[in-house]
Amino acid sequence: QVQLEESGGDSVQAGGSLTLSCVNRSDRRGLCMAWFRQVPGQKPEGIASIDEHGVAAYGDSVKGRFTVSKDTFKETLYLRMERLQPEDSGTYQCATTRTRCEIDEYRWFTVWGQGTQVTVAS
Repeated sequence: QVQLEESGGDSVQAGGSLTLSCVNRSDRRGLCMAWFRQVPGQKPEGIASIDEHGVAAYGDSVKGRFTVSKDTFKETLYLRMERLQPEDSGTYQCATTRTRCEIDEYRWFTVWGQGTQVTVAS
């Protein structure tokens, strides 16, 4: 059973924009949710998080370009990505945690979606 379902990934040119969505179908509602980027051979990189109070945090590589938000009624997490660069390419996964809402350690997050692919061409 899919608990977190991402969508919105695409191939774009550098400088372009995308908005990713993640529908939370799990029983973990109102908790910290986050976006991670996965590149083959590397650990998941924390991109952005938003806690149960709506407080957002971002990884250094995306500050000022990406915006995380959530629609509590729709149980959907969003990631608006602007001024995309080739290094932003990867599989974007959303995840949730009951413990620490800190994206610098992906292991706090225990429920993950399958991911949606973002490719940015130079």
